[in-house]
Amino acid sequence: MCHDLDGVPPIPPVAGAAIDGQRIELEAADGNRFLAFDAQADDSPTRAGMVILPDVRGLHRFYEELALRFAERGIDAVATDYFGRTARSSDRGDHFTARAHVEQTRYETLMLDVNAARDHLVVRGTEAVFSIGFCFGGRLAFLTGTRPELGLSGVIGFYGPVVGPGLSGAPAPLDVVGEIDAPVLGLFGGADQGIPQESINAFGKALSGAGVDNELVSYPGAPHSFFDRKATEFADAADDAWRRVVEFVDHHTPTS
Repeated sequence: MCHDLDGVPPIPPVAGAAIDGQRIELEAADGNRFLAFDAQADDSPTRAGMVILPDVRGLHRFYEELALRFAERGIDAVATDYFGRTARSSDRGDHFTARAHVEQTRYETLMLDVNAARDHLVVRGTEAVFSIGFCFGGRLAFLTGTRPELGLSGVIGFYGPVVGPGLSGAPAPLDVVGEIDAPVLGLFGGADQGIPQESINAFGKALSGAGVDNELVSYPGAPHSFFDRKATEFADAADDAWRRVVEFVDHHTPTS
């Protein structure tokens, strides 16, 4: 698991922001119905929208809070769950065995779910849709840039592995850089032993070689899952990462 159940995004709420957030159910093209958390800014539809891809545990409170923080900043957001095909229950308590369910997920059907979340934002009137993911979801977020049916304006991965085999049969992002057709922002912990700096460097070199607009940032000494209010010693890294996320969305969202 990436973020603990009591983890909280290290983003201060915007005082006085008028937003609406609630759990909903979405339906993918194959008929799968899955949980999601929908957060809307008060002036919806907004120009920018965000599909949030959680860590390996699926939809839990950390990502619902993150969706609200996006909406407070005028970015409609929908955080998805991965387990509609095997665990319809909304219970994600301490006894939920996420690993057993994630091992039953498949890359192609997960992308159908991402497409349903993207469509949910587009139908609302959102003009530029982005994806952001964490760990397992970070790899998936990078890969959403290879999916022409999504037409994303940018993809953002927090500590998403870029090499080696992945769960669900997802390819390594490094192996498919030639198919990525969206700007990429990657944010990594410099002390994350699961994602060596060499792999990040190789990913950046390959992206640049393929002509993909990219920014990959490693924070020295920061571990995996540094983007958490509990990780107070890495607050500066988390603040910088959030600033980069907001600026990335602003830069790649059309102004007219």
